[in-house]
Amino acid sequence: LKDPTVNFAVLECARGGLLRAGLGFKRCDVGIVTNVAADHLGLKGINTVEQLAKVKGVIPETVLPDGYAILNADDDLVYEMRRTVECNVALFSMDENNPRVKALQRKGGITAVYENGFVTICRGEWKMRIMEAENIPLTYGGKAKFMIQNVLAAILAVHVQGISIEDMKAALETFIPSATQTPGRLNLFKFNDFSILLDYAHNPAGMRALQNFTNELDATVKVGIIAGIGDRRVEDNNEMGSIAAEMFDEIIIRQDKRLRGKTEKELIKMLDDGIKMKDPNKKTTIIPSEKEAITHAVKNAEKGALIILCSDVIPDALDLVKEFKELEAKGELNFV
Repeated sequence: LKDPTVNFAVLECARGGLLRAGLGFKRCDVGIVTNVAADHLGLKGINTVEQLAKVKGVIPETVLPDGYAILNADDDLVYEMRRTVECNVALFSMDENNPRVKALQRKGGITAVYENGFVTICRGEWKMRIMEAENIPLTYGGKAKFMIQNVLAAILAVHVQGISIEDMKAALETFIPSATQTPGRLNLFKFNDFSILLDYAHNPAGMRALQNFTNELDATVKVGIIAGIGDRRVEDNNEMGSIAAEMFDEIIIRQDKRLRGKTEKELIKMLDDGIKMKDPNKKTTIIPSEKEAITHAVKNAEKGALIILCSDVIPDALDLVKEFKELEAKGELNFV
């Protein structure tokens, strides 16, 4: 940060770090909160989403008086954070007619909205269309709605810092969802007869977002590879299983390398219970090793199948998928 050629530092401030050690800085120019979801509850005295919102609210509260808190107007808990800040507030929404956004616009405030297929910045009621969402690679042709939300927050943040529309567009056009630029975030690999989607989805909210995205993708069959998470509540793992039962035609339960306080059997049971709550007859296979689970899915993939891999150790999963791609390129992706 002492490098004179650096103009901006963009820092992710994780819940765990905030609770353990606080922020790594005293004040900032822009603070962004995209959402508050029921995740990590039951840890370090945080048992409700309202308590979690207070933790995340520390970020906008540290913004300098002439800076901006960038808040999601579609999330009630995030929108409430405007009451505790000492800075300017800018809002973003997937609904251009969101009354919270409209109220700020009438006051001449800065907002970003998704309207008529465009990501758009508004100063008061004056609109500046930045790009069509479907032309932004991160959104996969506009199918990944949660990525459009992220783009809205990002363009607001750079706009209030004086970045030009031309630079915004250049950045959005060249930031490609890939194993190189966004490892573990919607990495889609297309093979000759099937596809693999690798993502770090690891909580119910993340699974719902992934479900909404994969509903937009064509596939003859969807196979999910999932794992329970040891430091989440029983009900959270149950819900993950229930969502998986909705999402996938077939489920493979694997196991994380880090059990985080629970046994392998406990985690598998939590997921399996959730699956059975939703669909007692869902085809489910238990393969603890992630490598073996992926190999099994690839070996048995039907033509047109989509294998959705929810992984916690992204480098290992990426290495294996890339290995399969290399074998296919050589004509050697065969299983005996």
